[in-house]
Amino acid sequence: MQSSTQINATKARMDKEVLALRAKSIFFKTLKYLSLIVASIVFLLPIVTIFLASFKEYNEFYSSNKLALPQSFFNLDNFKTAFIQGGMMRGFFNTAFIMVISLTGTILLGAMVAYVLHRFDFKLKKAILLVYMVPMFLPMVTTQVATFQIMSKLGLYNSLWAPIVLYLGADVMSIFIMMQFMDSIPYSNDEAAMLEGASYFYIFRKLIVPLLKPAIATIIIIRGVGIYNDFYTPFLYAPGDNMGTLATSLYKFMGPYGGQWNVICAGVILIMIPTLIVFLSLQKYIYNGFTAGAVK
Repeated sequence: MQSSTQINATKARMDKEVLALRAKSIFFKTLKYLSLIVASIVFLLPIVTIFLASFKEYNEFYSSNKLALPQSFFNLDNFKTAFIQGGMMRGFFNTAFIMVISLTGTILLGAMVAYVLHRFDFKLKKAILLVYMVPMFLPMVTTQVATFQIMSKLGLYNSLWAPIVLYLGADVMSIFIMMQFMDSIPYSNDEAAMLEGASYFYIFRKLIVPLLKPAIATIIIIRGVGIYNDFYTPFLYAPGDNMGTLATSLYKFMGPYGGQWNVICAGVILIMIPTLIVFLSLQKYIYNGFTAGAVK
């Protein structure tokens, strides 16, 4: 039997180990929460600054601290100016037109290409997959001169169809997302349908597409937000006065020697509201879609 001295020594050693583990756990928990707090501040600081600036007058914006509260939160003149003079209503319709056609085409083309590449084996399959993967590794700026010339030769420059065509052709990621989801759809479903006399198109329309709803929802949300917020493409390829989108409408308040940043901030808030509502309403589809795609 152990003596009382040995028992006490063992107990003291165990108590020290427990205290050390508790101290280590507290340290890492504190570090975790501090990192989350710092990340939240870094993320929210620009949004808070924009929100406060949207209620300030021009002179107030430049004379006061950027984080100072505005004189009145009931000053909505900046929002009126951004909405009316910025042509945000026209920008909203143009953005909606581009998004509806681009997303519809992306889903249809992406689903059909993914179905062919995933369900069929043919000689050039690997080569086609490689062709789709190569543009993902090329910097976009390296192809802009050629892309601009192609759009101009096709007569699409300065029209809403130019960004639509570019959005349709540049969305390679949607194909791979759908192919990942198709891994969970057993081939036995296709074989059973073919035994019943179903065509490939019928199988695609009735069996594959309904099971791709999580992938389609994920693509609509992620791709839709990307198109909604894109400034570069419509600004470069559709510069006409009546071709502006929500993202490009705020550029009207930029001048050669500066800009009306208080009005621009108000416009940014107006543009953020729809995407914020959509994201908060459908965020579960985003998380579920990415999680399911990663697992598959």
